[in-house]
Amino acid sequence: MVRTRKSSILGPDGQPVEVALLSEEIAAPTPYGVRAIPLDAVASGLTPERLAGLLREATYGQTRAYLTLAMEMEERYLHYASQLQTRKLAFDAIDETVEAPKGVPTKIVDAVHALLEGPSFREACMDLTDGLAKGYAVVEPIWEYQGGYLQPVAYEDRDQRFFDFDPVKLRELRLIQDGLREGEPLTGGKFITHMPRTRTGLPIRRGIARPAAWAFLVQSFALQDWAAFCEIYGVPFRLGKYHSGASENDKRTLLRAVRDIANDAAAIVPEGMSIEFHEVNGARGEAVFGGLLGYIDRQISKLIVGQTMTADDGSSLGQAKIHNEVRLDILRADCRQMKATINRDLIRWFVAMNFGPQDVYPIVDFPVAEPEDVLALTQALERTVPLGLKVSQRQVREKLGLSEPEKEDDLLAPPRPAASPAAPGQVDDDGDDDPPPQPAPKKPAKLALHVGDCRCRDCQPEQLAANSGDDRDEVDELLDDTLSDWQAITDPLLEELFAVAAEAGSYEEVLARLDSLRLNSQPLRERLAVATTIARGLGDVKD
Repeated sequence: MVRTRKSSILGPDGQPVEVALLSEEIAAPTPYGVRAIPLDAVASGLTPERLAGLLREATYGQTRAYLTLAMEMEERYLHYASQLQTRKLAFDAIDETVEAPKGVPTKIVDAVHALLEGPSFREACMDLTDGLAKGYAVVEPIWEYQGGYLQPVAYEDRDQRFFDFDPVKLRELRLIQDGLREGEPLTGGKFITHMPRTRTGLPIRRGIARPAAWAFLVQSFALQDWAAFCEIYGVPFRLGKYHSGASENDKRTLLRAVRDIANDAAAIVPEGMSIEFHEVNGARGEAVFGGLLGYIDRQISKLIVGQTMTADDGSSLGQAKIHNEVRLDILRADCRQMKATINRDLIRWFVAMNFGPQDVYPIVDFPVAEPEDVLALTQALERTVPLGLKVSQRQVREKLGLSEPEKEDDLLAPPRPAASPAAPGQVDDDGDDDPPPQPAPKKPAKLALHVGDCRCRDCQPEQLAANSGDDRDEVDELLDDTLSDWQAITDPLLEELFAVAAEAGSYEEVLARLDSLRLNSQPLRERLAVATTIARGLGDVKD
């Protein structure tokens, strides 16, 4: 027996990698044998008994018939194929990112970035999403040296029927081989196996195609019945009558004439026989068959994308947004599981075979952005930033989906108010021509006829409108007027208190004499009364 030569290239587990297997296709189809391209069909003539049998066989590890049916369902059941494609494309719209945990060298991160930018990586990820329907999907990378690194130069998707599960646990995939009853274990680094966890249980029972198979069977029967109904819909019912003494040959002739008259519009019958036409009333076929098919399609939409609002009904935008949250949950789960598969079967092997086994590896992620309410975000920033809330521009740009502008980019800015031209020869202290100050707003003609500060009922609204350019109002003027003579008000109030403090020899003596003080608060009370009366009057005029 010839030993397979080992190399110094190590995998993530620290074990040498077989050199001959790195660039060979291990699971390629063969012209003959167990991995010949399958051409069998299952969907034609499928019955409930046959469907139950092949699902039972798949549970025991004989998956060929079930996987064939799952493939045919995508070809025959249009709504199922559409919804499944919608879910796959939702994942395809998510851009991958590379996270560098602490301790990962920059050169390794750059190499992983270059690997993901390869032309076939996204196609490989889309091939792996086929596991959503069938329970698992397998892609075989073909490794070669390129750009100084040992990396996949191609990703070959493999037919799931080329693999079987181990006969004991039914969880470990094996490559079927001629002469090997239990198949061959998959070589590490040579296969990317994706088994979505759409539900708990054996991988072969997790595929969406398993529950959808019953819907496919029912809709197939309903569609056949509806087609048969449409074939005779609107055709009058033809009734042939023969006399009691008619022979068997006469009866057959009459029956043939009744059948042929629908196509030929002409017939002959023996004398004494007749053909009558009876109009059939009723058009409930569409409601019955269409209702059944519509119900099945809605259940398929719930099964695959988790909702029906955006998939079938086209209901209100508010309802669609609510149900889209469920859709986002499913998308996040798909991305999280794909993240685990790519990092386990591709990134770790790529890094280990080029840089040696690492304690920490870069992490490829497929982050799903939360849809932002831009209006609510901008309104919140408009109210909170002036209050002193510090917000990162980078974080706001990420939420709005805006990138950092480059130096040569034209920036958006609020329009500037047009400046009035400066008067000829008007120059300020620094030598620059500045626009002349804006003239104060003129009072309306009605106010010009009254004495200044007139507060009659007719002038008050126009007075306020004329002074609208100034932030100050009558209350501010009242406050200034009240505080202008504050010393004359407070001096009589505090005069005796200051005298006691000057005469006392200690703090305790001051406290003891406070009860006997007679403070003169009359000026303060009078001033407060006047100011309160004026303020109330201003309020009554405004209100």
